[in-house]
Amino acid sequence: MPSLYIRRGDRSRAVPLDRFPFTIGRAPDSQLRLTEDFISRHHAEIVYEHNNLIIRDAGSRHGIYLNGELISSHILRPGDLIKLGSLDGPELQFGEDSSRTRLHSSSSDLLGKLQELQSDQSDLQKLHWFLEAARELSNAGAVDRIMTSLLEATIRLARVERGFVFLMNSAGTLELAAGMNAEGEELRDGSTLSHTVIRQAIEGEDQFLITDTLTAEGMSVPESIMSQQIRAVICIPLRQHRQRARRDEKPSLLGLLYLDSRFEPAQFTNTDHELLRTIAREAAALVENAQLAIVEENARKQTEELQFAARIQQAIMASQIPEPGWARVQAQSVACSAVGGDFFDVLLSQDTISVVLVDVSGKGTSAAILASVLQGMLYVQLETGRPLAEIAATVNQYLCRKAVGKYATMVLSRLHRNGHFEYINCGHVRPRISLEASVCALDEANTPVGLLPNAAFESSALQLKPGSCVLIVSDGVTEAAEPNGEFFGDERLDQAACCSDLPAILDTLDLFCKGTPADDDRTMVRLQYLG
Repeated sequence: MPSLYIRRGDRSRAVPLDRFPFTIGRAPDSQLRLTEDFISRHHAEIVYEHNNLIIRDAGSRHGIYLNGELISSHILRPGDLIKLGSLDGPELQFGEDSSRTRLHSSSSDLLGKLQELQSDQSDLQKLHWFLEAARELSNAGAVDRIMTSLLEATIRLARVERGFVFLMNSAGTLELAAGMNAEGEELRDGSTLSHTVIRQAIEGEDQFLITDTLTAEGMSVPESIMSQQIRAVICIPLRQHRQRARRDEKPSLLGLLYLDSRFEPAQFTNTDHELLRTIAREAAALVENAQLAIVEENARKQTEELQFAARIQQAIMASQIPEPGWARVQAQSVACSAVGGDFFDVLLSQDTISVVLVDVSGKGTSAAILASVLQGMLYVQLETGRPLAEIAATVNQYLCRKAVGKYATMVLSRLHRNGHFEYINCGHVRPRISLEASVCALDEANTPVGLLPNAAFESSALQLKPGSCVLIVSDGVTEAAEPNGEFFGDERLDQAACCSDLPAILDTLDLFCKGTPADDDRTMVRLQYLG
């Protein structure tokens, strides 16, 4: 599936092009919403025509730049760079993220280079070459191969018989990540290692520790090491880069390189010491980069999962809204993050249409999970035709007994074919009833669900005239702010309720906010009785 990669500074995220036309702009209903002032509400769209993806200007004020040139319509090719409204704005790349493409395309070459440590080069040149290649590979995601290659190079350069890499796990203890002997055979058993040497290396201030096990003073040598006649042990702590640690604290331990040999330790030259210092410094950076690559990969997967969850959530709400001849419903929900705690639902039976708007406390994933549970619960109960007060009481008991630590405000409403309108408001923003230029708020209200186990709920009813409209919104609408911090508020909501349809109300809200990013989910439902 083709994607757009959005880059702002060092941050990058992928947006799949999963439906067409794919709209881009500041409008809340855009598939890709960008909030910069120089981007128009409906700035651009991507369409699929004749087996090509084409980007078009949708009537923007400041245009579209493709690879630095102003265009009105153009076929997209992999690698194309798109700027909307300004060359200084966020960069969109079609196809593949350039940094990811570069790293993956070079990974096979780098893996080959790791096998080409030529004998006519100095040890430091070899190590530098290896580390440069390995750092690139860490960004490409080959972490397991990095650990193996690190051991291969270090065993060869340090002239030892075997080596082990330990990494710090989430519990704060060292865990064996890789082991190898000079013949390239994998080693999995770390029980024969000297834990005394490891402890001394970790507790010391030196970049590495060299120990002759037969002459070392004050050290208890394990019988396994004596039986194997291990003479030389080199222990290299891998510590966090000092620039990333606070000045007043010791750099944290990332892992440890353990090398040993049965040969009697030779006299180490200045070059040997420089080699070990380089290994200590650069291998630590390598491990740190590899760990960061894992964190970034996990974050990328989490982002993709959230995007998928958001599409599911929107698809559930955006499923076909029923259109009986005697009523009309318009609705929209825009989450302030990937997923939200607001939702609406519309159900049609033979003679009634039910409209629901729920706002779960909090934001993000936890609110979205509870919202999905409540949506299923409400759907089933509304479909059976239960009284609204009984439904509210059931939801309240469920939340209180489960003790999920969240509550919800909601409006449940049911409009009959003859204009009889019943509703129950549980701590929510007051719905507005409008007819021509007249607007009134429905003041009857109950407590939010999920707060008081023994709360009582009562519904209310009134008769709608043909042409009457009911506007239900979440508090993300009334508390939407403009750049100076002023809220949209109840008075503006009253004025907006007189608008001819929901897009006009959304335009009014958007003009007020002037591009200020939403800090809460915004949901609106407009129900019109046609008679």
